[in-house]
Amino acid sequence: MRLRWPRRVAAQVLVVQLVITTGVMVLVTGLFLAPLGSELDDAATRRALAIAETTAADPDIVQGLLTTAPSPAGPVQAQAERIRRATQALYVVVLDTHGVRWSHTTTAEIGRHVSTDPSVALSGHEIRQIDNGTLGRSARAKVPLLDGDGKIVGAVSVGIAYDSVRQRLIGAIPGLLLCAGAALGAGALAAIAVSRRLRRITHGVAFADISALLDEREAMLHGVREGVVAFDRQGRIRLANDEAVRLLGLDADATGRALDEVLAPGRTTDVLAGRVDGTDLLTVSGGRVLVANRMPTRDGGAVVTLRDRTELELLGRELDSTQGLLDALRAQDHEHANRLHTVLGLLELGRHERAAEFVAGVANAHRASAEQIAERVHDPLLSALLVGKAAIAAERGVSLRISSATLLPDRVVDPRDLVTVLGNLIDNALDAAAERHLARPPVPAA
Repeated sequence: MRLRWPRRVAAQVLVVQLVITTGVMVLVTGLFLAPLGSELDDAATRRALAIAETTAADPDIVQGLLTTAPSPAGPVQAQAERIRRATQALYVVVLDTHGVRWSHTTTAEIGRHVSTDPSVALSGHEIRQIDNGTLGRSARAKVPLLDGDGKIVGAVSVGIAYDSVRQRLIGAIPGLLLCAGAALGAGALAAIAVSRRLRRITHGVAFADISALLDEREAMLHGVREGVVAFDRQGRIRLANDEAVRLLGLDADATGRALDEVLAPGRTTDVLAGRVDGTDLLTVSGGRVLVANRMPTRDGGAVVTLRDRTELELLGRELDSTQGLLDALRAQDHEHANRLHTVLGLLELGRHERAAEFVAGVANAHRASAEQIAERVHDPLLSALLVGKAAIAAERGVSLRISSATLLPDRVVDPRDLVTVLGNLIDNALDAAAERHLARPPVPAA
């Protein structure tokens, strides 16, 4: 069955960490075991050398070697065996200058020539080695045996069973493997903890999906007509799309900087920083009317969306102005209809002179009002607005008079905005006056 590589980020990280941890533990264990055998061999030969030097320093052995013959019951054999048992060595062999054994663990070997070359030790040099002898493989050491005058009278060879050295090496392996296993287990637990945390952070998404999400996010951020600004928990700008840069007039290096560093103090900064609560908050930036909404994120940051309502506001103002003109025309139409009905009634009643006087009076009053407004307000749009509002006010039973101090001799730069503002002010005043008029108690007719 073919193993499949996991797709999720957390699973991939877990597998990689487990492989790395296992590899490191195997490598460390191997590096520790590789020199351990040679270190144990060196320690065994040094121990054999120490026993040999101690044996060579025993005056009884030197005296027995010089005064007696090699024998299983001789003093040299007895002293050597005592040292062997005390040190738990494999053998302690004393030999003369001819290489003949004076002591041995196997008494039958006493009086025979040694199986290895003793010339190095008999020449006055020490030797340490791992070698094979009559008792098998051992860690051995050989030292010269000197009399009281410093003359070489023989040599001492001490061996330690190599099986004991190997047993020490084998005995160290379980503990080492246990430590390695514990370290591997701790590494595996740490890898699992990291993997779970990464899975929570990435929501279990695969690497390919993360790449696709990033591409889609970039496309959406820079493709939408709304400005998007993201902040971290310290209030620094984490990202801003092209529309947000345009609406707020941000610099190219605004990312990573605090909001107060890139925007001047004001309502826009307060809204973006979350110091103003609410939804669909209106603010003005660079002559643009913006609608802002702020949404906090789980990491303590926030995302702010910005919509440009400048064009909608302008269209709304023009619509209000047009609506006001329509209301004025509707009021004039209604007023003209009333006047025509009055004239028609007078004519049907045969009161022709009274009808002529009514028409002349209405024409003169309307002409006088229009001429009065035109004399004081020279801009045609504003004068037309005032004439229309006067008709609306008359229809609603409210008196709209132009003050004698009013004078606008020149045309304004942008009459549309002034028409919108003035029309709204007059409408608000007419509404307030109409409400006060309706709120008065009715006067009973006599």
